[in-house]
Amino acid sequence: MSLRSDPLATLVIPDDTTVEEHDIVTNTDVIVGTQSTVALGIRGRNVIAGERVSITGDVEADADCRLDTWCELGGNVLAGADAYIGERVTIEGQLVVAGDLDIGDDVTIEEGFDANGWIVIRNPVPTLVFLFTYLTHLLHIGEEDLAEDVVSEVFDEEEGKPLVIPKNADVTDDAWRVSTPAEVGSDCRLHGNLRAESITVGERSEVFGSLRARESITVASGTTIHGDVTTRGGAVEIAAGARIRGDIACEQLRLHEGAVVEGAMRARGEMTIVREDNPLATDSEASAEVATARGVGRVDRSNRADPGDRADRTDRCGSSHRRRTEVGNDGRNRAGSRGGIGD
Repeated sequence: MSLRSDPLATLVIPDDTTVEEHDIVTNTDVIVGTQSTVALGIRGRNVIAGERVSITGDVEADADCRLDTWCELGGNVLAGADAYIGERVTIEGQLVVAGDLDIGDDVTIEEGFDANGWIVIRNPVPTLVFLFTYLTHLLHIGEEDLAEDVVSEVFDEEEGKPLVIPKNADVTDDAWRVSTPAEVGSDCRLHGNLRAESITVGERSEVFGSLRARESITVASGTTIHGDVTTRGGAVEIAAGARIRGDIACEQLRLHEGAVVEGAMRARGEMTIVREDNPLATDSEASAEVATARGVGRVDRSNRADPGDRADRTDRCGSSHRRRTEVGNDGRNRAGSRGGIGD
């Protein structure tokens, strides 16, 4: 990760992340930005929470757990290695640490604590403040390469991307609300509506809720969205094999063949059906298909073209389509009843 990018400026949900009962479960590190509210538990490798973070459920870290000042924890805190608890942290459950405990002043632990290693009572420097100070010092003495290595070791991808919840986020069982872009990895299973600046969902994921963004939304192959997909002014792209069990409303829509939309589709601008190459077509047919695919699906309100060309060139259903619609592998559109695209 580059020093020129803000690692906390995006909601990042890495591959294989799931929401099980009332916990967010991932195999990677978890970083929660300052002043965020998480009405769920968290289970990950290293768990880091910034200042004034509120977490309702239990926190289970396979390795270290770092809680900065004024954090509020509504459950138990379990650390498989060391724990760093800042001053004025409140833990309503029990604190169990397998390694050393570094704890600040005025910490409240309702049900007591148990640490197998050394216990040091002081005020640990907040994690993000310490990291920023250390990187600033390295850059000041000209060690930019070393600073890049530190950032890569903390944030980067060799052991998988961390789960990042940006500052001022609101995460509940009903919705994930952030003011930044959101990236959902592959093979994820999430509960709740997702609200973000822009949204990208990886392959073979399942979201039990709707997607809403101010800008673009992209849904990859094999992913199922159990809700609506809505943008205020951006584009929506649905890959082949994806399934949307609700409506789509956007500025521009790109629908790949093999995608399934069970609700209505509304686009204020272009609505394009993207067709893949037909391996059985001749050279001339393939060239014609490519040329057609570049312009297919545009909303045509004039209705002056030849009706016989509607399936190949222009979407005649207007800017709104209802009923279950599936774009087939043969380049045609199949609908559960009359009125599908291309009829």
